[in-house]
Amino acid sequence: MELIFFGSLLMNLHYHRLGHGPKILLTFHGIGQTGLTCFKSFSELLGDHYTIYAFDLFFHGQSKGLHGNDDFSDQDIVTKTFWSKLISEFLEENQIDRFDIAAFSMGGRFALATLEEFSPKIDNAFLIAPDGVSEHPLYTLASRFWPTRKLFHWVLQNPDILIKSALLFEKVGLIHKSLIRFTQFMLADPQQQEIIYRSWLAFRMLKFDISAIYKKLDGTKVYLFIGKYDKLLKAKDVKKLSVLLPEEQYFLLPAGHGNLVEKAADIILQIVS
Repeated sequence: MELIFFGSLLMNLHYHRLGHGPKILLTFHGIGQTGLTCFKSFSELLGDHYTIYAFDLFFHGQSKGLHGNDDFSDQDIVTKTFWSKLISEFLEENQIDRFDIAAFSMGGRFALATLEEFSPKIDNAFLIAPDGVSEHPLYTLASRFWPTRKLFHWVLQNPDILIKSALLFEKVGLIHKSLIRFTQFMLADPQQQEIIYRSWLAFRMLKFDISAIYKKLDGTKVYLFIGKYDKLLKAKDVKKLSVLLPEEQYFLLPAGHGNLVEKAADIILQIVS
């Protein structure tokens, strides 16, 4: 496994190079993870088929902010143009012409942005509980308006209030207890709170017209993996995409959010073998 930096002075990311297979796979992890922690199972199962470039997305792992430092304001935004330039630079530096992509949860936004721009170069896209197919009203409220962005930051800095409110919602059946456990884990320390705040705000412009993306695909096969017991991202949240896919490219797996990547890796192995 290699940890590598690439990028210009304005745009830079770290990635982990895993496996040694002849095909190329770019992967994008979920919030609070790194490329290595999220896609370790891919390295173990798919390393003979792929050379895997597992990115640490901005504010995660070894990657810093958009400009290569720790500075941040809510005006620091990853646009589709910004991301396209970054991936173009990466592909050129590594002499990559064709590749596959895989993404989990938050990484779905980056996979969709890559798919939208580079589909003529992509053979397969493996989307695992992908964010970005639809947008939760809470995310819209927390990220798109200046007053609510400030309120969101305050709430993250006062997690006890958020947890107490969540417990009340759970008692009346509005949210599932697994969501509370996830929230408690994500807000366990101030650094994690800041990662959530920065990610939600910086990635908010990665929005997609799923039907339009699907229509422009040039031979790319999209595979969608959803956990039957996933309370964070449910089948209804990706219906805009699932209804467009052939039946054999949509998988509803006996898994929750936390173990879905490993379950999907087993099936991807069968697809690429």
